[in-house]
Amino acid sequence: MKSDKYKINFFPPPTDCYDFVKRDRITAPPVWCSVDLRDGNQALVTPMELDEKIEFFRLLVSLGFKEIEVGFPAASETEYAFMRRLIDGGLIPDDVTVQVLTQCREHIIDKTLKSLDGVKNAIVHFYNSTSKPQREQVFKADKAKIIGIAVEAAEMIKRRAPMYRTEYSPESFTGTEPEFALEVCDAVADVIRPTPDNKLIINLPVTVETSMPHVYAAQVEYMKKNLKRADSVILSSHPHNDRGTGVADAEMAMLAGAERVEGTLFGNGERTGNVDIVTLALNMLSQGVDPGLELSDLNNVISAYERLTGMKVPPRSPYAGSLVFTAFSGSHQDAIAKGTEHRRKNPDAKWDVPYLPIDPADVGRSYDGDVIRINSQSGKGGIAYVLERKFGFVVPKAMREDIGYLVKSVSDKKHKELKPDEVESIFEREYVNIAKPLELGAFTFDRSGDEILLSLRLKNDGRDAVFIGKGNGQFNAAASALKNAFSLDFETVLYSEHALEAGSGSRAAAYVGLKAGGRTFFAAGVDPDIMTASIKALIGAVDKILKNV
Repeated sequence: MKSDKYKINFFPPPTDCYDFVKRDRITAPPVWCSVDLRDGNQALVTPMELDEKIEFFRLLVSLGFKEIEVGFPAASETEYAFMRRLIDGGLIPDDVTVQVLTQCREHIIDKTLKSLDGVKNAIVHFYNSTSKPQREQVFKADKAKIIGIAVEAAEMIKRRAPMYRTEYSPESFTGTEPEFALEVCDAVADVIRPTPDNKLIINLPVTVETSMPHVYAAQVEYMKKNLKRADSVILSSHPHNDRGTGVADAEMAMLAGAERVEGTLFGNGERTGNVDIVTLALNMLSQGVDPGLELSDLNNVISAYERLTGMKVPPRSPYAGSLVFTAFSGSHQDAIAKGTEHRRKNPDAKWDVPYLPIDPADVGRSYDGDVIRINSQSGKGGIAYVLERKFGFVVPKAMREDIGYLVKSVSDKKHKELKPDEVESIFEREYVNIAKPLELGAFTFDRSGDEILLSLRLKNDGRDAVFIGKGNGQFNAAASALKNAFSLDFETVLYSEHALEAGSGSRAAAYVGLKAGGRTFFAAGVDPDIMTASIKALIGAVDKILKNV
């Protein structure tokens, strides 16, 4: 690669315009304008058919978009027919404004305006390229000629369609000298003569990203401060993503004074795409700002988007990707599990769960299936989280490392992620109601003074036997019976129990850890009776000792 073949191809403002850096957050959403049906559609390998475009339009309306650029009606019969279908079919809600794009050429403007016959609310968006490379290489025109093209188009639209709102874009704005962009936009505004009650939209597109976002923000601020009719103009931002900073461009443009953003769902668009409106909106939500879009069922939005466009949302795409709320790392899982537990105890507190910038439930994601998933990189906390949230097992901390190593070793050997049911199956198989070589038959208790006497019937490798034990409690008596029967020396280092399910007929779970020969052996018991569950857990731990002595 030869770096010396490239040059800086952007133009900072002629004066310092950095007031935007004093603002650290966006406090209100912009006016959103979806350009999925124009920018997005023209970037598809196979553009949407008429019925697909109508379904996509309805999707955008359901999400709350009030301004939707529906296409370039003069570009093709499909585009024109789509506009007519929307109008003639009564498919445009009264509170939605459709936007159409046109070049600054008379016959194209005429056909565009004709496509709007009968529409209630419309924006006519006209543009011409103003950048230095386009002027010199494509149009071979001087600045006066470029201004003349824009002014002539403004005059035609003003004369022929005064009933519609108007938008002008100096295309390739970021490659245009700011002073010249200002001159062109002022010339257009002089023709349109907007007022504070009937504003002209001046759209400042990042047609191709050529600079870091702060440079674009400074260019926007320069326009905001210097437009002659600034009080009668809505500044709009239209970023693309060539440098991978389209979202940052839009956010910084809003800090610099942009009140409106044009973009697409999930960033679909030519080259690296348009700015992703979903990411922008949910960034606002994460800082307590209502974005004004309905994204609470993001999975269904993704499904419709992928089906209609043939595009895929990458698994690591912010907020929307299938893995973005998922933690495989043990330390991340542990922090999320503790954070969600803290939130359960403090439900009215502001959202502040580690590693989760927003609550996955706010966009329709499930904690059980989306947040913590298990593979060989997972930790004991994450595995315990899955067992508790999905199956009700509140595994004691002392037992979690043992289970964690076992589950991770299975994942490592299989070289795959383990689904929750697989994790639970491993836990059931290796810890719950272990019955070899010893299996519980029945037991009875009697009290003799301060002591409990236990008669414990077991099957030992299939043969029935009765063992007697005594202690200061039922569990201790059972432990004593097993120690005596098999000449075992163990210490109980863990005992825990809880109801596994609520309501009548619920089961109980008990957990036991026995230390013998320098190792600790863990087991669990499940039964409708809590004492039976406890003895099953005890026998399971003893079974493990017998297998390893």
